[in-house]
Formats: sequence, C-alpha cells, structure tokens
Amino acid sequence: MKRIDLNCDMGEVPKAISDGTQEALMPFLTSVNVACGGHAGDLHTMKATVEQALRWRLTVGAHPGYPDRANFGRSELNLPAEQIADSVFEQVRALSKVAADCGAEVSHVKPHGALYNQAAKNRALAQAIVDGIARWSHDVVLVGLAGSAMLGVFQEAGFRIAAEAFVDRRYETDGTLRSRGFDDALIRDPMDAAEQALSIAQQGTVLGRDGAQIAVSAETLCIHGDTPGAVQIAAAVAAALRNAGVDLRPLSRE
Repeated sequence: MKRIDLNCDMGEVPKAISDGTQEALMPFLTSVNVACGGHAGDLHTMKATVEQALRWRLTVGAHPGYPDRANFGRSELNLPAEQIADSVFEQVRALSKVAADCGAEVSHVKPHGALYNQAAKNRALAQAIVDGIARWSHDVVLVGLAGSAMLGVFQEAGFRIAAEAFVDRRYETDGTLRSRGFDDALIRDPMDAAEQALSIAQQGTVLGRDGAQIAVSAETLCIHGDTPGAVQIAAAVAAALRNAGVDLRPLSRE
C-alpha cells in the first residue's frame, strides 16, 4: 500500500489560530510545519499550534523562513551563509523548546517560502540551512522540493530526507513551483487539488503549466493553510487519497 504524509504550514496567522480556522484543517492532516519566528510566529502562536496538533495526534515540524516578516518570507534575500545558519538554528531551537514544554518533539524541518525555493536550486544556500539545523540536532527529517538539489545536500549531510510535492500549486516544466506572482500559481478548486494529489501519489507525475507530464516522486504532500478554501481542499485531498487506498501516515525518522 502506498504511504504518504499530508502536511500543512501553520502558526503563521494569529487570527486563524484563535478563530478555529487553523484547527479545522487538522482532521485531514498527518503533520504540521510550525512557523517559528522568522517570517511569522512567536512563542504564543507556536504554543497554540503545537497544542492543537497534539489534540489531533499530528507530527510537529519546524518551518523556518527568512527573518522578513514584512514580506512573509516570500521575497528572495541575499544573506551571508552564516547569518542564514544562525537564523535557522535559532528558529528551530525556539520551536523545540516550546514543543518540549507541551510534551511534543520536533520531528522534521521544512524551510519556508523564498528560503525553500532558492535552496531548491542553490546548493550553498541549502548547505547553510543544514548547518543551522545540525547545530540543534541530526535526528530529524529534512523536507525539500521533490527532484531538487536541496535534497541532495540534505542527504549528503547525513540527514533523513523527504521529498515534497504540492497539491495546491501549479508547476513549471522544470519541476519548480510557479511563482505566486502569476494569477494561476494557486490551485483553488478542491477537486483539482485532489486530482493533482492522486496523480502524484499514484503515477508520480503532475501536469505542468504547458500540459506536459512532469515526474514528481514524493513522500509528503503539502496544503498551504493560507490558500483560499484550504479546509475544503484538505478534506477533498484526504478523502480522494484514502478512497484510492493510500495510507496517510506521518514521516518517520527510521
């Protein structure tokens, strides 16, 4: 039976935490990636998100991004490698302390936004991310874009890796994500997202922007919590995968 993790980036919008929008996604997930003070998040939002995740028995991961709240970590920055490593280390360490206080542990790390997208192509940047995480722990799964250079860097550093694909994003022909600067970058229709999830899980492909089939082999699928209609998308994706016999299960460090 095919196994796959269904993850979501969370702890980024305080209102979504307090009004129940964020937790409404959790019944359909197996893991969460918690913003930990870079692009978003603080001790309060981290604690609230971890507590919600524990209620739904979800695996907790860190979601470090560029320290650029004004742009939500989605603008490309050119920072020194040491500064990136320091920032990633501080963010992951902060979440791990909060998680421990809640009785949880951080089992995976997934970079956010521009940090993620740049590292997918830039091995030096990916190495800076690894250097920061390694200061904290080696016993953690590192998540990166399926087919990207960053996964090779993570693996060469001795980490367990997990290739990720996206059910609510369009792909370019080279396997990268279509920039959010384009109107068609997001998949907003739940059935379209479910169809893409099934294609990734069953055939290992996504339909590119030009109609071409792109090979995408993934162990975890992401739904963005800030995508319009995210709850409906998550429900449709989880139902489609389960109905197709896919075992939804969190990533393992084994």
